Amino acid sequence: MSYLFSDGLLMDYLDLKWAMPAFFVYTLAIDIDLMSAQTDFIINAVERLVAPILIENNLELVEIQYRQEPVGWVLRIIIYSKNGVSVDDCATISRELSHILDVEDLIQQKYFLEISSPGLDRPLKNEKDFLRNVGEKVKLTYSSQGQYKSVIGIIEHVDNGAVVLKLDDGLQSLKLAEINKAKLEIDF
Repeated sequence: MSYLFSDGLLMDYLDLKWAMPAFFVYTLAIDIDLMSAQTDFIINAVERLVAPILIENNLELVEIQYRQEPVGWVLRIIIYSKNGVSVDDCATISRELSHILDVEDLIQQKYFLEISSPGLDRPLKNEKDFLRNVGEKVKLTYSSQGQYKSVIGIIEHVDNGAVVLKLDDGLQSLKLAEINKAKLEIDF
């Protein structure tokens, strides 16, 4: 079977079938790059806008996520306080940030604003996460000489990109770059 295009080009069905996807893949790659740049811009702008609100309310920013989920676009702000994050804290930040976002008009598409605490089972990803949890019990998975190992201990201190854990048999220091996974161990 052949197709005759308006410009006079005659193409066999198999040639047409295999020729078309390359165009769409290229276009998709450009769209993904643009979305990634737009997402980064939004996250950075929201971080600057939310910082004064959090300081005023004695809260700390843990993470900002802006991504498409099954319900649509979600702007998720994760906040922390040593005294815990209450529902009132989340409502206050949501109300104040929502007003500012409406005025600034940064996000063109419809989105859901979600304010939450990190949660008990949130992974520890960076030095700040480990500093927040000094004195807490943690389970780490790390790589050593090409093998994965797990250890459970108390975070003693965090210094110069390394975490020092208090284990039953002494102290162990691990560089953050070696840690593959880290979560708090919650004893109920």
